[in-house]
Amino acid sequence: MTRIDRRALFTSGAAAALLAATGTSLAASPRAGGALRLALPRDGGLLEQVARGAVLDCLTEVAPDGVLRGELATNWRSVEGARIWRFDLRADVQFHTGDPLLASDVVAALQGRSVAGAALAEVTALNAHQVELVLTQDNPHLPYLLAGADYAIAPQGQGGQPLAQLVGTGCYRVERAQEGRHFRATKVAGHYKEGQAGWVDSLEVIVIPDPAVRAEALRDGFVDVAALPQPQELLKRGGFRYHPSAEDMALASRSDVGIPRVVGRQAALDDGRISERWWRL
Repeated sequence: MTRIDRRALFTSGAAAALLAATGTSLAASPRAGGALRLALPRDGGLLEQVARGAVLDCLTEVAPDGVLRGELATNWRSVEGARIWRFDLRADVQFHTGDPLLASDVVAALQGRSVAGAALAEVTALNAHQVELVLTQDNPHLPYLLAGADYAIAPQGQGGQPLAQLVGTGCYRVERAQEGRHFRATKVAGHYKEGQAGWVDSLEVIVIPDPAVRAEALRDGFVDVAALPQPQELLKRGGFRYHPSAEDMALASRSDVGIPRVVGRQAALDDGRISERWWRL
C-alpha cells in the first residue's frame, strides 16, 4: 500500500473488527478527564486538520456512522425546492472569547462561497439566530456538504487565522501553537457538547517527521497515539493497539486510549475529530 492509502485506513470500518481481534475493548463508555497526546508526520496537513477539528464547529456534522446531525444549527429546511435553505442556530453557543454566536458570524463565514460547484448567491441573517442561504442552483445535499471542515464558523468569518490565533466554538480553545510543529488546547468548561463529546481535558499534537522517532515517543510514554510509526520496536515491546493491524500499522496507541465503537471514515484521524471523540480509560 502507498503511504496515502495507509493514512486512509485510519478511519477504515475494518479497524473495529481488527481491534476486537487483538483484544481491544470497544464496549467501554467514554469518560472525562486526562490528556490526549498525538505524534503526527509533517506531511498531509494532519496537525492543522486535528487542531481545526478541535477548535472550530460547522453548522452540521456527519457522525462516525454517517448520520447527518446538527452542530451549530438546530434544524434546517429548504424553502423553494433545494435552492433556498434556512438554518436555525443554537442560542446557547459562545466563541472562546465569550462572545455569543450570531447569524452575522455565519453570514461572514459563508458569504461568497461555493458548495459543490453551486455558488451561494446570498447569505442573509433573518434574525440573530437564523440564516437564509440562496444557491445559484438546487442542491439537496447542502446540509451534508456544510459539515465539511472548509465551512467551519469563526467570529466574523475569521477562520483563516493562524492556529495560534484561531478562535471558534469547539470543545477546545487554543493554548499555544506553532504552525507545522506543535499545538496544544484545553477543554472549554460548560461547553454545549458537555457529556456528548470533548472527553479529555487537554489535547497536544506534536509533529515528528521521522517514523522511528514517533514510535520511540509512543514506546517511551511521551505520546499516547502515533500516526504511521515504524513498527519494529513497538511490536517487540507489546502492549499497544494497532490500526488497522500490526502488519500494516497506520496508527498505534497506548492501551489506555478509549476508541469509539464506530470511527469516522471520511478523513484521517476520525475525520479530524479525534480530540472530541476519543478518551482516556
